[in-house]
Amino acid sequence: MRRIEASPDRNRASPSPTEMQLPSLCRRSAFWSAAFVFWAVLLWFLSDFPGSALHGPGIPGFDKILHFGYFFGGAGLLSAALFLRTRDQPDWRALIAVVVGILAVIGMVDEWHQSWVPERSGNDPADWLADLAGAFAGALVFRRFHRFLT
Repeated sequence: MRRIEASPDRNRASPSPTEMQLPSLCRRSAFWSAAFVFWAVLLWFLSDFPGSALHGPGIPGFDKILHFGYFFGGAGLLSAALFLRTRDQPDWRALIAVVVGILAVIGMVDEWHQSWVPERSGNDPADWLADLAGAFAGALVFRRFHRFLT
């Protein structure tokens, strides 16, 4: 009778977060840059919906949560793209400042764009501050998890 032995991989514990590796495509700046461009184009199209087409849960300030969350994600994408260009010697203060600066401009353009869309208010400083807060938080969180890209 042939003895069946367990594969060494089956006995191994699941990898720790520092051992986990993303596919090689995800370790390229171009991948994250393309994802960021897609994020920005999607933002433009989402902002182009008239106010009557938007249905939220009716919670006051819920749109600020959406702004924060969307820009949090954009900051993660842009942070990854920029980090992979300078992964040997990243200057985190500069990287975070560049990410927040770029997303601040995108947030201003988004608010201006919304001011031309029917039934949208646009030019809302509170929306822009939520964008900035999301961008800053997203860049900081990325700094914590950047090691997954290397």
